[in-house]
Amino acid sequence: MGSHESPGEAEQLPPGQRAQTQWPVLHYGPVPRFKPERWDLQVYGATVDGTKQSWDYGEFHALPTAEVSGDMHCVTKFSLVGNSWSGVLARTILELAPPAPEATHAMIWAEYGYSANLRIEDLAADATILATHRGGVELTPDHGFPLRLVVPHLYAWKGPKWVRAIEYLTADRRGFWEERGYHNTGDPWHEQRYSYQED
Repeated sequence: MGSHESPGEAEQLPPGQRAQTQWPVLHYGPVPRFKPERWDLQVYGATVDGTKQSWDYGEFHALPTAEVSGDMHCVTKFSLVGNSWSGVLARTILELAPPAPEATHAMIWAEYGYSANLRIEDLAADATILATHRGGVELTPDHGFPLRLVVPHLYAWKGPKWVRAIEYLTADRRGFWEERGYHNTGDPWHEQRYSYQED
């Protein structure tokens, strides 16, 4: 077969990406200090019954957990492949605090007001997870401890670190990086990196 890559190796990466084994630390702003007694995860906005729901740190960790396999594709063109993420599936939260039928999108809010917008179907995808661990090891603060969203089928900026809330929306609204020129959808397989590429 020669020394070229094994069959299937090239096909697993979206266009313009390169695989690497190191997980670089990339984020905007400082790493927040975690205070478990003050931490909660909130769900609000266009919920099915119009109410807000929240889980404190202990309650969140009592929710059913799962493990998913998912690559991470960064818009800076590196990909971490074959990751095992564990935490609470986003669809578990969608079941416990359902969106109203007219909700089409969600804004994921993180510490310091950081945000990323997603279509509800992206949030509900099988591998979308509110991750606490990667490869069986608890996330470090630099990588999003205590909670980061992982959306393997979208670029990684759509999965914020230090998640604190999910706001259901009845109309799309751009998040932090989307307001600053990143693509509103962020599908790496279609190389949707920047807003000028939008239809």
